[in-house]
Amino acid sequence: MKADRLTVGERQLLLRIAREAITCIAAGQKLLKLELSNMPVRLQEQGAAFVTLTLNDLLRGCIGALQASQPLALDVQEHAAAAASEDYRFPPVQSEEVDQLVIEISRLSPSRELAYTDADDLAEEIAPGRGWGGAARGFQRATFLPQVWANIPDPVDFLTQLCHKWAHLVTFGSGNTCRCRPTRWKNLKNRCMERYEYEC
Repeated sequence: MKADRLTVGERQLLLRIAREAITCIAAGQKLLKLELSNMPVRLQEQGAAFVTLTLNDLLRGCIGALQASQPLALDVQEHAAAAASEDYRFPPVQSEEVDQLVIEISRLSPSRELAYTDADDLAEEIAPGRGWGGAARGFQRATFLPQVWANIPDPVDFLTQLCHKWAHLVTFGSGNTCRCRPTRWKNLKNRCMERYEYEC
């Protein structure tokens, strides 16, 4: 992804799109229509991104996509609005909070399945500085962005917490109790780990 990094101008435009989307949602207004034809080509191309909001150094919302399904500019707009209003962990962002929000956009590369021989090999493969992983099963996926390494620097803890998150999503989505063990990632028969490159 290094060779395809966005320019400073492109990143600034995406941040502006994100903030405008959050402003509209917080005010109860419809999102602005984006004129894609007037934007840089890479923002018109299919892209996937996560939008992370923090307020006073605390997480305020984070939502995104793992697979590209729409132009990058639209993806950022949609997920900025969702991070401000649909993250189940937080109440919707209020208008008076918008100017104080710090917005971070993580643009993702296409995913690739991790190949590993055993649990130790997997823990080594996803070590800090080597991208980030997601646990998937069916339509439910749990993902940790690179920033999570600052709080969970140990790969074993990282994978265990990732499976905790995955179990919660399965339970939340189905209404049924999930029997997923936190150590599920050690079961080679059921492995379903992916890694992405990212650009913030």
